[in-house]
Amino acid sequence: HKALLSFGATGKFYAQIVHGAPFGVLLAADESTPQKLAQQGLGEDATRMTYATGRLVLWSRQSGVVDAQGKVLERTDWHHLAVANPKLAPYGVAAMQTIDKLGVRARINDRIVLGENIAQTHQFVATQNAQLGFVAMSQVMADGRLVEGSVWAVPATLYSPLRQDAVLLNKGQGNAAATALLQYLKGVKARAVIR
Repeated sequence: HKALLSFGATGKFYAQIVHGAPFGVLLAADESTPQKLAQQGLGEDATRMTYATGRLVLWSRQSGVVDAQGKVLERTDWHHLAVANPKLAPYGVAAMQTIDKLGVRARINDRIVLGENIAQTHQFVATQNAQLGFVAMSQVMADGRLVEGSVWAVPATLYSPLRQDAVLLNKGQGNAAATALLQYLKGVKARAVIR
C-alpha cells in the first residue's frame, strides 16, 4: 500500500473533512476531534484509537537558553515565544495552559507569536525567528537525546494530556490501505517507532 500524507493543524483538517475532503484516516493531535467526527457520522467510532501521547517541551535552538525548570519564561532577555494557535492546535492549548499555570501570561503575552500548527511553530524556533517555542518533544529529540539547543520537558501536571487519536473516516471505509494503516499503528513495530 502507499499512503499519501497531509500535515497540518488538527482543527483545519476537521473543517476540511466536514466539507468533504477525501481523507481516509485522520491521525489527530487530540482525542476530541476523532470523537467529534465519529459522533457526526463522518468516521467509524469502533476504529478510534490512541496512537500516541504527546509531550510538550519548551525549546530554543540555542544551547543554554532554556533551563531545566522553564524559568526562562520569567526573564525579559528574549523577544519571541512561538506557540501553536490554540484555536487550531492541541499543542497550542497545552502551551497556553502551561503559561497560565505558571502565572506568566501577563508578562509575556505581547511576545507570543502564533504558528498555524505545531510544525510551523517548530519552524519559527528552528529558523531563530523566535528564540523560544512550545513544541512537541518528538520534534526535538532523537534516540532519547536532544537534537540541538536547550529544552525543558514541561511537567505533565501543567497541561491536559495530549492523547492523540486516529479514526477511520467514511471516505476510507472499504479501503484496504486505510485499514492496514490503522492496524499497523496498533502493532509492535509502530509502537516502537512512536516510543
